[in-house]
Amino acid sequence: MTAHPANLSNVFSGDEGDRVLSEALFDALREATGDGVGITREAYSERESLALDLVEAKARELGLATERDAGANLVMTLEGAEPELPFLACGSHLDSVPQGGNFDGAAGVIAGLAIIARFKEEGFVPRRTIKVYALRGEESARFGKAYMGSSALFGKLTAADLAVRDHATGRNLAQCMADIGVDIARVEKGEPLLDPATVAAWIELHIEQGPVLVARDLPVGIVTGIRGNVRHRSVECIGEAGHSGAVPRWLRRDAVFATAELITHLDRHWRTLLERGRDVVVTAGVLGTDPQEHAIARIPGKVSFSFEVRSQNRETLEAFYDLFLSECGLVGEERGVAFSFDRRLESAPAVMDAGWIARLKAAARGLGLPDEEIPSGAGHDAAVFANAGIPSAMIFVRNEHGSHNPREAMAIDDFLAGIAVMRAAIREAVQ
Repeated sequence: MTAHPANLSNVFSGDEGDRVLSEALFDALREATGDGVGITREAYSERESLALDLVEAKARELGLATERDAGANLVMTLEGAEPELPFLACGSHLDSVPQGGNFDGAAGVIAGLAIIARFKEEGFVPRRTIKVYALRGEESARFGKAYMGSSALFGKLTAADLAVRDHATGRNLAQCMADIGVDIARVEKGEPLLDPATVAAWIELHIEQGPVLVARDLPVGIVTGIRGNVRHRSVECIGEAGHSGAVPRWLRRDAVFATAELITHLDRHWRTLLERGRDVVVTAGVLGTDPQEHAIARIPGKVSFSFEVRSQNRETLEAFYDLFLSECGLVGEERGVAFSFDRRLESAPAVMDAGWIARLKAAARGLGLPDEEIPSGAGHDAAVFANAGIPSAMIFVRNEHGSHNPREAMAIDDFLAGIAVMRAAIREAVQ
């Protein structure tokens, strides 16, 4: 764990129960799922299952009820005095990208466990049941589809989603889900595994995956909304290979120059939309020629790249995607190339619940912490819960060096502050 020299959350350094539990679990997860560089807990893999096992063992040690639901998610429960009421759910995911960090996702699971463990220790019986979820398959790294575990809960995985294959093993998502105990027959039928009407709210703590809280020197932030995205895992620009010295510019069909021109045009559109006050980010995170055939003296005949646009506004997403397709057509005509696309993937934007935002802000102020509002540029399971009609909210905890890399650096005192805000808000909601 790292420590910030000037930290508003140092007042929570006395929460020794939370500190001991959190550090023990983070250390256990790091030791069990470290890959020599960072952390690897790929969706629907043995390492993801191992992470769930470790957290479940700790929950049982603390006297909490645990189970695996039909989606093979871990559910840890503190029963309420009126269990017939819709329950309050919290948590996050335990999978990671390859060579990722130890806090992305896991922080939210551990925070939820710490909260209900303290309630149980204090003898506090909530009016409604609280369930903490360690969700499967939030990251898109393995199958190109994000929110797989939470989407399965609400019957939102399509046949096309389930057919996508892991490049490393050749097994598709449905097979990998079945391997670890998911009731795949129900998932394939699109049957919800969780009735949204039984869930009163979804509350998720997560590290911030950008630099805003660090730049503003704030330990925590209250999330207002989550960007959705439209993406292609693979787009191919098909030109014509040739000798680099023998083909003049006017006769070339160079896939690299065409792709570079396309991305430059997209960047100009992105800047224009930002100048008009639109919320949008654009990324081509995978790009390359075929290493089996590329050479210094060869005009590249094919380039593969990924495409992603994110925004909190659905209209902006669709408008930029239309620009992308239009530019592919224009560049293709100008450069004598053709663009082909794999399946379009998308995740809807989500707005966090106004009542819960107010409750979390009040809890932060009551603890002497800032109540800064912040949008989420990254996607989270909270978006799926919100779009299923469940009031949802998120707390961000300051984290240095970004995310999806081994250098994630969340200070333990900041984490304790996030837990304290979340615990106060949940206590107020369930008593």
